[in-house]
Amino acid sequence: MRCPSCAHLDSRVTDSRTSATGDSIRRRRECEKCGERFTTYERLDRTMPLLVKKDGRREAFDREKLISGLRTACQKRPVTQAHHEQLADAVERMLIESSEKEVPTQRIGEEVMRRLSTIDQVAYVRFASVYRSFRDVQEFVLELEQLKREGVQPS
Repeated sequence: MRCPSCAHLDSRVTDSRTSATGDSIRRRRECEKCGERFTTYERLDRTMPLLVKKDGRREAFDREKLISGLRTACQKRPVTQAHHEQLADAVERMLIESSEKEVPTQRIGEEVMRRLSTIDQVAYVRFASVYRSFRDVQEFVLELEQLKREGVQPS
């Protein structure tokens, strides 16, 4: 593994731990040359289905793109990076378990919103406003009223 500090190729593993879900391994490493310590994650590389966008384009699932969207929706909210990772893990599991070759992005958006509504309602509304492309305040109000009717409480 290349050192992020000096780009030296040799490093030694000082600690390894399996994630809580058991689908990745966190490794602490130390560069043999400069002594810099850094963390790497090892994850099984699975073939994911293609995502079908609203306009019909197809693209590969990008976990980092999902986490970036979550980070934006959760900005200045009490939602941790661990929540983002758990939600991304759940979406990845859903995609893998679907065993479909193509999955509409609408299904992913709905799954993210369903899970986000139980974590933080403000983040949910922020995510929904971008995902559903609200055209005016009335659509925004309707979404808030639906959330209130469903009575979803954050965990």
